[in-house]
Amino acid sequence: MRRLILLALFLAAVGVGSVAVRAAVDSTLTVSLLTCSPGEETYELYGHTALLVRSDSARLRMPGFRGTYREVVFNYGTFSFEQPHFVWRFVLGQTDYMLSPCRLEDFLYSYYERGSWVQEQLLNLSTAEANMLADSLMWYSQPDHSVYRYSIFRNNCTTKARDIVEHCIRGRVIYPARPRRNTFRSIIHEFTHGHEWADVGNDLLLGADVDTLLTERDEMFAPLYMMHYADSAMILTGYDSYRPLVRTSTTLLEGRPEKRREVLLQMSSFPVSPRVCAWLLFGLCLAMTAVEWHRRRVCWQLDLALMALQGLTGVLLMFMALCSEHPGVATNWQLMLYHPVTLLCLYPVVRTERRGQLSGYHYFALLMVVAFMAMAPFLPQDFPDITLPLALTLLSRPVSNIVVNRARKA
Repeated sequence: MRRLILLALFLAAVGVGSVAVRAAVDSTLTVSLLTCSPGEETYELYGHTALLVRSDSARLRMPGFRGTYREVVFNYGTFSFEQPHFVWRFVLGQTDYMLSPCRLEDFLYSYYERGSWVQEQLLNLSTAEANMLADSLMWYSQPDHSVYRYSIFRNNCTTKARDIVEHCIRGRVIYPARPRRNTFRSIIHEFTHGHEWADVGNDLLLGADVDTLLTERDEMFAPLYMMHYADSAMILTGYDSYRPLVRTSTTLLEGRPEKRREVLLQMSSFPVSPRVCAWLLFGLCLAMTAVEWHRRRVCWQLDLALMALQGLTGVLLMFMALCSEHPGVATNWQLMLYHPVTLLCLYPVVRTERRGQLSGYHYFALLMVVAFMAMAPFLPQDFPDITLPLALTLLSRPVSNIVVNRARKA
């Protein structure tokens, strides 16, 4: 109760008024953790978490809305495309998200439309804890306080909901222990299963930092993991005094698999998997090597295209490692394979090949690919399935150049 009184005095002092703090403690107020199942769009693949506040006395107010409500959902997963330089800030990992309130029926309808289920876990809070949590949510949902810097692993819709719940509980939340067997990458793969291009894109950008074993708390960045941990969590309120964090669980919205299949069929996706594309590219390079051997002349146009793609990929990875605030991109061993130096060597290499000569760059390229392939099994990073065929593709070009040049001189 003391923390509730202090919070009320603080909010009143900063001028929040009746929007954030009710005149009296609401004994009918409850707070629930809402978990929404994944959708089919890229940004829906991991599911979602929100907090639901209920009051039988209908005293709940939402900043920016008229009237009072019995059920208000507080959602940490909203953002605005109208933010200045939104796309650039997203690339740099500087995206700002907001805590926004909405009516429960509006929230459920959006997930009904995409065919997801919504599970409610009623939190086992005292009246003082529930009121303190509701007041905190209403205060932080006001325009002056609602914005926070988003981070997919450490500061997202799920971790923000967990943290504010823990802050308002008089005691310590203890989550069940489990063997450390997951990494950020393995959990991402779990939710991107069946979306191969999204899977490869993540694996290309994410480096070794996402391949360390996670603690139980780290795993809670994923909404479904948070839901399962909350089910077994206990609140320690004193010496050997426990109570469960979740009182009851209820399904608010049943999933609609047929709707998800309909959405999936409507989505336009490349019909060939990235793995097949990578092996086809390697096959093309092998066929070109045979043609080059027969003609005793290399195809400089193929080298131009591959070197340009290799260098541009390296520039992207280097930029993300040096400039982006996204977690997990700073240490990426794939830079050994897709190195930006290629772009600097592109013009002199092509000019030398057009003259029918061998460029010294090919010995450097051969050394880098062989070194990467030899070191890859021992590096602390998991690489995507396309890495082997792409490495063989990049290896085939310097080998072809060296072999054809020596055959021409023989």
